[in-house]
Amino acid sequence: MNSEKLKGHILILITNILFAVNMPISKYLLPAHVPPEGLTIMRMAFACVMFWIVSLFTVKEKVPLKDLGMLFVCALCGVGINQGLFIVGLNRSSPVDASIIATAVPIFVLLLAVVILKEPITRKKSFGVFMGVSGGLLLVFSSTHATDSISSLDGDMMMIVSGLMYAIYLVLSKPLSLRYSSVTMMKWMFLFTTLTLVPFTFRHVLDAPAFHREVWDFTELGAIFYVLFGATFLPYLLIPMSLKRIRPTTVSMYNYVQPIVASFIAVMIGQDTLSWQKVLSAVLVFTGVYLVTQSKSREDMEKGKR
Repeated sequence: MNSEKLKGHILILITNILFAVNMPISKYLLPAHVPPEGLTIMRMAFACVMFWIVSLFTVKEKVPLKDLGMLFVCALCGVGINQGLFIVGLNRSSPVDASIIATAVPIFVLLLAVVILKEPITRKKSFGVFMGVSGGLLLVFSSTHATDSISSLDGDMMMIVSGLMYAIYLVLSKPLSLRYSSVTMMKWMFLFTTLTLVPFTFRHVLDAPAFHREVWDFTELGAIFYVLFGATFLPYLLIPMSLKRIRPTTVSMYNYVQPIVASFIAVMIGQDTLSWQKVLSAVLVFTGVYLVTQSKSREDMEKGKR
């Protein structure tokens, strides 16, 4: 592994740790401190302002109209729909469920690679997809039968769609990440997302209980700052930097770091509990991810024929 690939692995590892820590922190904020819609637009607007400020001190890159259109699509998939559904879904579910569902992203990425990049469908890949989907379905259906569960079917389904949108973003943004810096990509993506969401969500920020306290709660404010800076600005700065150096499939594989970190934190602070269904779901998803990512790519098969 050369130094550039190693840098890509380190960057995406840090990104997924930041996302994982965000799950229990966001769960703490929702909805008693900040409503999910308010937290979503705060993340978008904060990151937008930060990236445009940083862009003033970086090399200017001209983006043609065609690429701006693709950045708009990436913004909807990778930021707006992805983060919006994730926050609303997390409000109705649990950090452990969210982290397990996040590990299905590599499966989504590889399925998209079959459709878009014409990657071959092998037995190992097919069986891996089946196991991963089985794990996700077990998690979803177990939520509907646990009457005292803090998870819900619609919450889990929202996070599954959120994961699919993130996978689409990883595949579509790879070519753009090779042409533009992460700051250039993100300043446009977050601008598009903010302008799209502000008319529907700004009232939720004004009504947030966190901003109507007589005495400032610094734990509350610290949690909000982490979500805005540590779980939005920093990760979205690092993702394109990682995509420059390693493949989208490899990037998506690091999602399995999230359940390890998020579940540990959530259980330790009493936000969630582990059940045998969740453990089995995690095992199925992890095994599916491993099998899918270990299957041969089209490039490997073409090399084998030579």
